Order: sequence, then C-alpha cells, then structure tokens
Amino acid sequence: MASSSAESSVDPLFCPVGRAMDLIGDRWTLVLVRHLLAGPRGFQELRRRAGIAPRMLTTRLGQLTERGFIEAIKVGKRSHYQLTEFGQTLEPIVRSIALWWVRNAMDGSGRYRETAPATVMESLPFLLKAERAKGVHLVYEVRLTGKGAGVWTVTIDDGVCHVEEGYAERAKVRYTADARDWTMLAIGLKDDREAYKAGEFIKDGAGGSMAWYFHQPMNPRRPSVGGTA
Repeated sequence: MASSSAESSVDPLFCPVGRAMDLIGDRWTLVLVRHLLAGPRGFQELRRRAGIAPRMLTTRLGQLTERGFIEAIKVGKRSHYQLTEFGQTLEPIVRSIALWWVRNAMDGSGRYRETAPATVMESLPFLLKAERAKGVHLVYEVRLTGKGAGVWTVTIDDGVCHVEEGYAERAKVRYTADARDWTMLAIGLKDDREAYKAGEFIKDGAGGSMAWYFHQPMNPRRPSVGGTA
C-alpha cells in the first residue's frame, strides 16, 4: 500500500509533447485554428468550413477562449472569433501537420468526390511543391463563377505561396472557370489539359500552369499530373 501511495504522488513525467497535446490535442482544435489563421470568422462560417456540429463548435470555441488562443470581437453588428497573439504561434504546427499529410498520406487517403472552392484555395499554401517553386515569382488570379463563386489572388514567391481573396493588381495569369469544374480539377477528378481543350476554363496571360506547382490527390486515370494549361 505504501508503494502504491508513493507512486500516485509522483509528478507527471516531463514530456513536452504530452503537455502540448493537453492544450491542443482535442479533436477540432487545430482545424479551427487553421481556419482562423486566414482572419476572423463568424460561428456559422466556422461551422460550415470545418464541418463541425454546432454543439461541438460551441464547446471547442469556449475551450480555445479559456486557453487564450482566440478571442471574440465585433465585426459590424455580428460576433466573430479571431486568433490572439498566442493563438498565432500555432501557425507553424498547423503548417507542419498539413505538409506531412500532403507529402506522406494524401495519395493513400482515397478519392475525393467534392469540396468547396474556398477550402481548395485556402489549402494551396500547404499544397505547393516547394522544390518546383524555388526562385519562382508568379501572381495568379482565379475567378470562379456559379456555386461557391469568388475571386482569389494566388502568389508564388520563391517557394512560398500566399492566397488572398480579391482581384490581383498585377497578375501574370488569370483563370476563369465554373467553381465546380475548378474544384474537380484541383482534387484530381478532371485532367487539366483535357479541361482546357474542352473550354471548361479560360487562361489569360503568359506563365506556368498552376497544376505544375501544386500537389493534387492521386488521380487513378493520371498518376502524375504535370499540367500544361
């Protein structure tokens, strides 16, 4: 009995990974941080982007607030959530996890059927093939119509990708496409060269194809997507 009592009074082992997981290891925590890295979001937008149930989202937002990772702010008359300075420190962790999955597990995760255009665009920084983008300076403008329509500026700057909503001031290449067609291209359900020939998207300007610079989920019909459009 004495030995058991002594063991129960021992302090937890010093384990940085374990202590970190106590703070950020809950399901959805880093997913929500990932969406907030792009800027403040409202409750419904976070729910839609993350695909999380409302009750669970309420719980996770409360935990993130208590731990000092996020704070509530007013945007007009509505409440939004944004990362605190402390929350911003999680960005390298989110990026490393995403890059690990893209480089080591994405091709074996099965085919994707559909996704929202915004999630594809916001994932591009994680999908960049840094070795191909080294020394490259390109600005793309992507204009999507239909369901999920929007305009994004995609910048490749010496191995780093930045994505912002809105028109590009000095784009070298402009793409125009239906949002559904674009997302099917991005997740490997369509061949970019065939889609270009079929007129399913328009490319204006002189510059390399976006498909050349970004990883895509494995397409069984075309194992290696280089892209010429």
